[in-house]
This record gives sequence, C-alpha cells and structure tokens, in this order.
Amino acid sequence: MEKGFSPNIKIGVLGGGQLGRMLQQKALDFGLDLAFIDPDGSAPCKEISSRFFKGDFKEFDTVYAFGKGRDIITIEIENVNVKALEKLQQEGVKVFPQPEVIKTIQDKGLQKIFYKENNIPTADFFLIENKEEIIQFKDDFPFMQKMRKGGYDGQGVTPIRTEQDMDQAFNVPSVLEKMVDFEKELSVIVARNENGEIKSFPCVECEFNSEANLVEFLFSPANISVEIEEKAQLIAKQVIEKLGMVGVLAVEFFLTKNGEILVNEVAPRPHNSGHQTIEGNYESQYGQLLRCLLNLPLGDTEIKRPSVMVNLLGEKGFMGDVVYDGIHKILEQPGVYVHFYGKTQTKPFRKMGHVTVVNNSLEEAKKIAKKVKEDLRIIA
Repeated sequence: MEKGFSPNIKIGVLGGGQLGRMLQQKALDFGLDLAFIDPDGSAPCKEISSRFFKGDFKEFDTVYAFGKGRDIITIEIENVNVKALEKLQQEGVKVFPQPEVIKTIQDKGLQKIFYKENNIPTADFFLIENKEEIIQFKDDFPFMQKMRKGGYDGQGVTPIRTEQDMDQAFNVPSVLEKMVDFEKELSVIVARNENGEIKSFPCVECEFNSEANLVEFLFSPANISVEIEEKAQLIAKQVIEKLGMVGVLAVEFFLTKNGEILVNEVAPRPHNSGHQTIEGNYESQYGQLLRCLLNLPLGDTEIKRPSVMVNLLGEKGFMGDVVYDGIHKILEQPGVYVHFYGKTQTKPFRKMGHVTVVNNSLEEAKKIAKKVKEDLRIIA
C-alpha cells in the first residue's frame, strides 16, 4: 500500500520572494501551510503564510534553527548556507534539492566542470582567479565573464570583447565563457522525485530586455523543430539525473545558428521561465515541486493552451509606493491572467509581477502580450 502524507507535515522554504509566494499558493491546494524565512521582513510571502520568519538564510545558525524540527527543507533562492543544510540532512531532515547539488550550482565554475565531466554540451570556458589573468586568454576574445559566486538575474555578468573592456572586468574568481553566436535562448523545466521518476515541461523560448538583462517575454511552446525539442528534453533529463537531484530544475540553453544546443546555466528551483505553467500547462512547476518534495507521482506537463508570459518590471524613473497604471485596459483583453507579487515598493527594473496570456493561437497570444506590455506600467 502506498503511503500518504499528513497536512501537518512541516515544510520549510529558504527565501520568501515571489517564487515562494506562488509555491505557497499551490501548497494551499494540497492543504499545506509552508514556513518561510527571508531577511526582508516585508517579503512577498509574509502576507500569505502564517509561518513567516525574518532571518538571514545565509547564516549558519539561522538556517539550522529554522530547519530543526522540520520534516523537509527546500529553497527558492540558491544563495543559502549549505553547511547548515548538510548538518540538517545528517540529522534526518530531508533537504531537496540536496546540499551537494546546491553547492555545485552556487559556483558557476563547478557547474561548468560538472558539464564537462558528464559530456553535457556547453560553451567553451576558462576559470580565472582575478581580472589580471584575463590577458592570458586575449587570443580567445570575446568572452562573457561570469562571477563564480553571487551573481543573479543578469548581475555578475559582463562582456569582455577587447582588452579595453578589462577595465570593467570583475576582480573575483570567475568563468570566462566563449561568446556563443546563438539564434534563440530556450529553457526546459525538469523534475525528479525521490523514486527517480523524471518529467520535463515542453521547451519555452525567452526574449530578453537588453537594458535590464532580464526575460521580457516567454513563449510556450518554443518555435523550434521536433529534433531540437527532443534534444533539449534529453539534455535536461540527463542534467537532473547526473546531479541525482530531487526537485525542479530550470535548464537554460543557447540554440546556436548551426543548430547546436548548449547548456548556459541551471537553477535548482522554480524559475522565471516556468511561470506560464500555472495557466498554460496541466500541472505547474510549483505543483510539480510539491509532488517532488512529497515523493508523489509527477504531474502531466503537457501544454493545455499556447501561452505568453510577460515580466512586469518597475518603470524607469519611478521609485516608491507602487501603482499599477493601465490595469483596466489589460483586463479587457481575453485570456489575461495577472500575478502581482505583493511588493509595495517599486524601483526601475524590479520584478513586480507577471502576466500570462493564453490563447488557442500563439501568434494571437503574442499580440495580446505586446499590448499588455504597452498598456500596463508599474509606477509610483
């Protein structure tokens, strides 16, 4: 007889941002109330969880105290104290993704080494300790320099095209990654439970805001060949299996102009490139994560209807109490689903929410999404 689970199971989440908020919203469907810890006392999870704690998830004692007495710990951000998670795991707390996986993914250098050792296709790279070492590789310019630790949402990344760019280089341990002449950026969300069952969502296509270096639009399904789709799915499943990871993993790809698929980076948690699954797929990435944590059968990842996700960023030139200007206009459009993240203060390019547009026609969804982008402004 299969075991069930009790609604009294104690699940803790390191981080209380918008990813945790959407996870909590799904957890309520399971009859669960998750606990969250975040250094921001007004983080998005505070108002929707009865078990929200203010605390630094990078501090050993704080993480250990938060995790002690819980049954399961997961994350919604990678920059957490791994040593505390290792100790909790040793003492019988289930930690998913596992601490050793988080440790590898926290360090972009270790990520790259992992890909190389496991024959996972990725761009050529060199590892450096400081900016002075970049000159050794001038014959291989251009590069993207990526800080090994601490970067997120496009931060900690800078182009090094010529020697003149070295003035802007980071003077920290970094990855020098050969620039890729790519046609598209793609992403696959893949999940694995404790039983080893693996399922992935169909590939999505990302369109970036070049100024903010953040995803602006996301298209589901991606406009790619069946061959490329199958290749991306296979690689994503190989990555999570080789990691031995339990949870959901976002695998971001470059599709090169000669048809190669290269892994760019991975994130061991729900991801911006999976938000559209809430309305666009039969199961969402958040429901899939809960199934992984509880070791339940994984959900149906198929697309219900084509969808476009629009990231809602704070407008340039505005800081202060948030105002959603144009909300009436966008809600007049068909198939529009709004997700505001509960952040009361806006600033330029801050992630304030997203909108998903679903339609039987992806092209029609794109038209509506572009109108949403024009009509809705996050101002103060």
